Amino acid sequence: MREIVHIQAGQCGNQIGTKFWEVISDEHGIDPAGGYVGDSALQLERINVYYNESSSQKYVPRAALVDLEPGTMDSVRSGPFGQLFRPDNFIFGMFRQTHIFTHIQWSQLYTLFSTLVSLPGSPATYFEDLSISQVWLPHSC
Repeated sequence: MREIVHIQAGQCGNQIGTKFWEVISDEHGIDPAGGYVGDSALQLERINVYYNESSSQKYVPRAALVDLEPGTMDSVRSGPFGQLFRPDNFIFGMFRQTHIFTHIQWSQLYTLFSTLVSLPGSPATYFEDLSISQVWLPHSC
């Protein structure tokens, strides 16, 4: 069975991604803290496509949340499903925000994604046999 690693980047990507996790969690009967509260065995049948199960029987999204500045990550963490994600899945740089994507230093993006794939533990192991099926880049949010 294939597993999906969800990477959401930037303010728009993180807003869309957060809503995605709210919907997926609701469909699978996962509460905002990662506990299973569903009422059907069917909800757990393929849950490992999107989630890892922790030793405390909590379901954690197989996701990486990336941004150049910490403000977006703070809003995700303080949102209704902010506790669903592992703290080490939040990857952000302390760079000056430019508000115009074309002016972002590409070296900053390279640094963030290099950090993403080289982290010890969870996020790095997601990329062992990586194959990309779709990349969607919104023009605006």
